[in-house]
This record gives sequence, C-alpha cells and structure tokens, in this order.
Amino acid sequence: MKLLDPLTTIRDRLPNVLQPLATLAFNYWWTWSGQQLRLFAPIDQQLWEACHHNPVLFLQKVSQERLDEAATDPDYVQLVQNLAARFEAYMQPRICPLAPHITPQQPVAYFCAEFGIHESLPIYAGGLGVLAGDHLKSASDMGLPMVGIGLLYRQGYFRQRLNRQGWQEDYYVDNQFQEMPLELVREPDGRPLTVMVEVRGRHVVAQVWRVRVGRSDLYLMDSDVLVNDPIDRWLTAHLYGGNQETRIAQEILLGIGGVRLLDKLGLQPAVYHLNEGHAAFALLELARLEMQRTGQSFYAVEDRVRQKSVFTTHTPVPAGHDAFSPDLMDSFFATYWPQLHLSREQFLALGARRLGDPWEPFNMTVLALRLTRAANGVSQLHGEVSRQMWSILYPDRPVEQVPIGAITNGVHAPTWTAPLFGDLFRTYVHPEWEAHVTEPEIWERVEQIPDAELWQRHQLLKQRLISYTRSRLFASRQQRGEPLEQLEAIAHWLDPQALTIGFARRFSAYKRAYLIIRDPDRAKRILTNPERPVQLIFAGKAHPADEEGKRIIQRLLEWCRDPDLQKRVAFIEDYDMHTARCLIQGVDLWLNNPRRPLEASGTSGQKVCFNGGINFSVLDGWWCEGYVPGVNGWAIGEDLHTSNQELQDKQDSESLYHLLETEIVPMYYERDEAGLPRRWIQRMKASIRTNAPRFNTDRMVRDYIQYIYAPSRELAVSGSWRG
Repeated sequence: MKLLDPLTTIRDRLPNVLQPLATLAFNYWWTWSGQQLRLFAPIDQQLWEACHHNPVLFLQKVSQERLDEAATDPDYVQLVQNLAARFEAYMQPRICPLAPHITPQQPVAYFCAEFGIHESLPIYAGGLGVLAGDHLKSASDMGLPMVGIGLLYRQGYFRQRLNRQGWQEDYYVDNQFQEMPLELVREPDGRPLTVMVEVRGRHVVAQVWRVRVGRSDLYLMDSDVLVNDPIDRWLTAHLYGGNQETRIAQEILLGIGGVRLLDKLGLQPAVYHLNEGHAAFALLELARLEMQRTGQSFYAVEDRVRQKSVFTTHTPVPAGHDAFSPDLMDSFFATYWPQLHLSREQFLALGARRLGDPWEPFNMTVLALRLTRAANGVSQLHGEVSRQMWSILYPDRPVEQVPIGAITNGVHAPTWTAPLFGDLFRTYVHPEWEAHVTEPEIWERVEQIPDAELWQRHQLLKQRLISYTRSRLFASRQQRGEPLEQLEAIAHWLDPQALTIGFARRFSAYKRAYLIIRDPDRAKRILTNPERPVQLIFAGKAHPADEEGKRIIQRLLEWCRDPDLQKRVAFIEDYDMHTARCLIQGVDLWLNNPRRPLEASGTSGQKVCFNGGINFSVLDGWWCEGYVPGVNGWAIGEDLHTSNQELQDKQDSESLYHLLETEIVPMYYERDEAGLPRRWIQRMKASIRTNAPRFNTDRMVRDYIQYIYAPSRELAVSGSWRG
C-alpha cells in the first residue's frame, strides 16, 4: 500500500487553483514572504487563530465549503498564484559568491538544541532558538547552503499559566507531528530513516523529520519510536527539561547522532557550526569517523577535526555552560572513549578547565574550544568577557590574545518587520529593501518618510498590540475563574494614546525585571500621571527550576493589583513568537535592564528598531554598539564596576526613573499643531536608520562567512579578528 504523506493528502482536498497552498504550507518561507497576513487567515480567520497559525493543521481542518468559496475569489486566487510563482523563483538554486566552497553536498551543518522558526513549531525556549531560526532564514535568502541539526521535542518547552496568587504554573502539551509543517524522512524503500546512538549500554534509535526553511533544510531527531525502551522514548520529550542524565543523553543524540545523520543523508559538510556547547559531542564523533577512515590516532586526526569545526558561545553566565561530573561521564562514555583509543584520563581532559584534577567536571564549552578552529562571542563586549572567562585554557597568552572573536547577533528583518512598515520601506527606502538591508545608504532615506505617515502606521500597530493584550488578559483571567464584572473591565484597560513600554524576556534574576518597581511609589507616580500617563506590558517565562525568577513574576503581579495601576500594567502569559511580534511591532519604548555584562547580545531590541520602536537599555550586549547618545535611544545608568549589586541596582533604577521623568515622557507628549510628536518621530527614524543596516542576520551571516566559515587559517587560529 502506498504511503500518503500529509502534503499529498492536503493537496488532494484543495481546489485546483489553490493547490499551491499545500506546497507553501510545508515551507516556512511563507512566514517572511510579505503576504503572511493575507495567505491563510482570509479563508477562515477564527479557525486560523484556533490553529495557532499552523498552516498544515489549518488546511486539514478548514471546511470544504470555505475552500471552495475562496477558490471563487479572483483576488485571492491571484494572490496565491503570484506567491507560488515568487516561491518557485526563490527556490531556484543559486551560488553564494562569498563562499563558493560551500555547496549543497558540502554545506554548513548548523547544530543547535533549539530552533525558533515560527510559533507553529514550538521547539524553542527563547533567544538562542530564535537566533538559530533567523540564521537559517538569512542563509536561505543569501543562497548559502546550510542544514540545521536539532531535536524534535514531543512536548517542547513548557507552557506557562499564572494562578490567582500570581505564581507561575508549568505544564506541557503534546505536539502532533502529523499536523505540523514537518515531513518524515524516509529511505528509498519507504522505511523511516533512523540514526542510532548508545546511551548507557542501550541502543537508542531516532527517526528524522525535515522542516523546510526556504532553501535551508532543518533535520530534527525524534526518539519517540516503538523499538526504544520507554525511558528512551521520553528522551526527546522536553526542551531543557529533566535532570543532568537526561541532558547528557540529549546532547549525545544531538552531537553524535547529528554527525551520523549527516553521514546517512550523504552530506559531507564543509563546516560544522556548533551554536552553543550542547552539540560539542559531535566533535568526538567526527574524530572517531576520521580515525576509522584513516587508521590514525585521535591526536593525529585532531587537527583535521578542528579545521572543519567552529563554535559560537552565547552566555557569559557560568551556569549557562553545561558541565557533567566525571562519574556521569563514566556512566555514559565508558564504552565510547576506547573507540577513540584514549584512556579515561585523556578523554576527561578534553573537557577539563583545570588539568590534573580528578573531580574537575567535563565542560562542553571547553571541549568545543579545544576542538574547533574558530570561536566567537555574540557581541563585541561578550567577546571581551569570553576571552577573560576562558583565558584559563590559554595560559601562555595574554587575555587580549585569547582566540575568541566576536560577531554581533542580528535579526532576520523580513520575519520581524511589520507588513505596515515593510510597505513603508518599499515606498521610501527601496522597492526591494529586504535584499539590500545591509546597505547604510538606503536607510538614510528613512528621513524621507512623512512624519504623519510613520506615526499613523505606528499607532495602528500599537492599537493592535493593545487589542491583542486585552484579549489575552481576558482569556487567562477567565480561565482562572475571575468574576464577570472584572473581565468586562479589561476592555477599557490600556490606552492607545499613552506612552507604551514593553519588557519581554526570560525572567531570570540578572535580567532585573523588578528594577522599574524598585521604588514602587515613584514608579506609580510615573505611570498614573493624568496628563502624561505611561503603561507597561510584560511577557516572559521563568525556567521551571528557577524559583527566584518565579518570585519576580509574582512580585510584579502583586504590584499590578493596585486599583490605580490595573489599567496601566499588563502581563501576557505564555510568551511565544506571535506575542513577541505583536510586542516588538507595537511598543513605543523597549526596556532592557540586565546586570552588566551578563547580556551576551540580546536581539529583541534589534527587532524593535525595524518597527520604529526606541530602545531604553543598559549598555550591555548589542546596545553598546548600537547606541548613539542623544540620537537613537537612551542608556540606563553606568557600570560602577562593583560587586555591590544593591548599589548598582540603586544607581540604575535612579537613572531609569530620571530619564523617564525628564526626557522620555516629556518628549513623547510634546506635540505640534498637527498633534505629532516631532522630536519623538525623529528618534524613531534614527532608531531605524542607525540600527537596521547593522543588526540584521544578513550582515551577521556575511561576517560568519568572512571570519568563521571561510577565513584564512592564520586569522582563525590567532583569533586576531574581532568581527
């Protein structure tokens, strides 16, 4: 019996003129096509929202009547046909002139524990995954052959709800892979393609799914197959869940299994790019295969592994670097290191920060630094911090010569720019601005956008954000069983005319979400000023094991319960990529106040810039490079270079309040005879003009090609480049 894949099943139920929808649904290119709002939602808006913007599930569920009706709408049919033609042209093979040695058969293999492509594929937790997704998208746009390697999590990252006490409750929802934009990879005889790794003496089999991201393919391994022991079927259940044993098993599958998968696919990558240390075991498997091929020792093949492997570190927080005890490594690798012809001591030394200590943990970042030819942090400041942090591995070098460079992160502009602003850019900046996003000269034309037009479109996006926030607040409070009169009041919360500040990120203590309410009375006076009100919209999750992060959320919600503040402060539960788009496209001001220098880069503020939002941030991560004093945003406080966190918090909160009271709020409410805040609009334009050409993933991928993927050996080894 012939196996029908979901794409064929969907295509068969579509009217002939709409059959291109099936192909588009299985390639995430549609999400940055410029027509994402008009492609699926017009068929059945209510169902589209109920399906959480999953086009495959939507096309499986939508009624035949609605499909047939859409097929009789000539404007809609023309939209589909035009988009299908654009997609076919986009997918034509092209050569990336910057990297001719990287080919479809010898691509960049990009390993990451999470990928944030779209909310319909919930296998991401936050910035690392979204950055990985944006990296694949820009590689696709530029014609750079790249394949992503990751894990397909049955329940993804946890879901968040808040109880009546404001405490975060964690829960999980099963992903139904047959209802998602995925395809099971099969052998020529139709059997699912699988890879196998050994976990504590058990053979663990993983089947493989493919996600199409424009020209880039993302391959995801899934251990939930019948032949596995029940405990191993749950190996890919949760992203960043479970204990240390689960984590190391997942990283074996990601790294070792990922290399074996590439071999099964017949690919011979020109570059293995480890995005964070989770996949560093891949380097051991590359060495094992090279030893098997050549008959040489580990130390003889070590440099060949190094020459085709590169590494990006993403965190200056020590706890963010995975490390496993020697006992745990014994348990999982006792049968593996003999295959490398290494002793236990030699093997453990590969991941040891300090050699000779029998209790030294096996650190994945150390392994990655030792066995890759180039390494980088994700902003200039993070590069400096990383060189200091890992200088222990290079005792013969001064810190400034530690071979860790820096390539500052960016964002995929077509994904994160609101269609209303994309249309403005096509009119005033460049008809094909997406293809010229790295060119500073075109962004000078932002000044030609009429102030009234820019402001009107921004206000429309802010109104959408407020409507979305109200609907999310209503749903979450209704779920908690709050009285009807309280639910009805939500329709009047938040004011589209008020200065709106957004704050959305992981709720971890070092990100200091509490800083704005450090002086709750002063904060309240700022927000409730009857002439110049300010409102705050929060979103974000605390890691399930982070009790302090959960307490910060609870503290914020307790503060919000003040009757005078309820209309001015909102917390959107269960933060995802859709909420992120609404926020970054609709806020006036983006607040970010981490404890410096613990923000490696940050990209949410970069997304804000493409939508005319203005950054209000501590000079950390990318903002150190993006901030132009008095021109494009505001900087909070200054680094006191003190270990006294209370003193630093006091200084930063004072700066935050002072800037709001004396500069930001007055500028926002200063209007001319036409009712326009001219000085504020000038700063909006400056935010776009100064940041758009620099903080995008097209520039970032070009930097990776120049400094990481295809550098001279001397440049990579010396670490003399700085990105």
